[in-house]
Amino acid sequence: MMDDETGGHKRRPHYRGTHPRAFGEKYKELSPERYAGDIEKVMARGDTPAGSHRPIMVTEIMQALRPQPGEIAVDGTLGYGGHAGAILPALLPGGRLYGLDVDPVELPKTEARLRAGGFTPDVLRVRRLNFAALPQLLAAEGLSGVDIFLADLGVSSMQLDNPERGFTFKREGPLDLRMNPEKGTPAVELLATIGEEKLARLLKENADEPHAEAIAHALTARRGALATTTALAAAVREALSGGEEADDAVRRTFQALRIAVNQEFSALDTLLHVLPYCLNPGGRVAILTFHSGEDRRVKRAFQEGLERNLYSEISPAVLRPTSEERHANPRASSAKLRWAVRA
Repeated sequence: MMDDETGGHKRRPHYRGTHPRAFGEKYKELSPERYAGDIEKVMARGDTPAGSHRPIMVTEIMQALRPQPGEIAVDGTLGYGGHAGAILPALLPGGRLYGLDVDPVELPKTEARLRAGGFTPDVLRVRRLNFAALPQLLAAEGLSGVDIFLADLGVSSMQLDNPERGFTFKREGPLDLRMNPEKGTPAVELLATIGEEKLARLLKENADEPHAEAIAHALTARRGALATTTALAAAVREALSGGEEADDAVRRTFQALRIAVNQEFSALDTLLHVLPYCLNPGGRVAILTFHSGEDRRVKRAFQEGLERNLYSEISPAVLRPTSEERHANPRASSAKLRWAVRA
């Protein structure tokens, strides 16, 4: 029960059916501090509570980064703060972590959670910044380099779960897909102007989409009529006549558009180019990727860095989540981890 402004009681809105379906109705999952038991039940069945994110491959990342007291770390994709929350205690005493993220919606929430965990500004410094601007961060903070850098690429569960952000095709929302909704061009505007051939190339390059031409033709034929996530998903399914591959094609289409809207590949290329020069000698970097386009870039950059003696060691093979983690958190299934050590 909740008190209204007149001092009476106001009932919490009930959801339809026996379980909440709409994002806003999942009030227990959205208030983990009040409903810990319910959160445990959601996680036990392999789901991620709405509005939260489960950090992936934490053990493997900690083994690769080996944080030590007094070191300086950068989490280039702070997200929900799960990885940062694991790294921060290992930096004490004397260490510091910079948490970077471009999402103005989630960043204040994450900072508040970490502050509530006891991480004060002398230990944790949060910046609304793209990881490609790492050299500018170091210059502003008077640092010649850092000891640890982490990036967890792709989209976070908090962004996927909230239909208002336009990242998911499972619920209707505006066709946006921007990590920072205050900047750049939303996906609806991109689809309203892009040519068919260019869209087909975008689908191939950003998502390895095998039906790129058919999907591009269908989407450009509906120019101006694709304003919502569900409308886009329906158009892709119709282009493939609703075949068995339709859902995978929808997922890849959303991925390709998200990468384009947020210029993710160009930001990653910039980061990988400057990263060795932003690490102290012996500094460690770990990068989590979630599809082949990202992983190819990281693999190539680390191998070239090793050949040029910028890195003294790189992961000999890609690391994947354990079967136990994939079962407990299906969203981890496509994750790939690579690491490198500065020469």
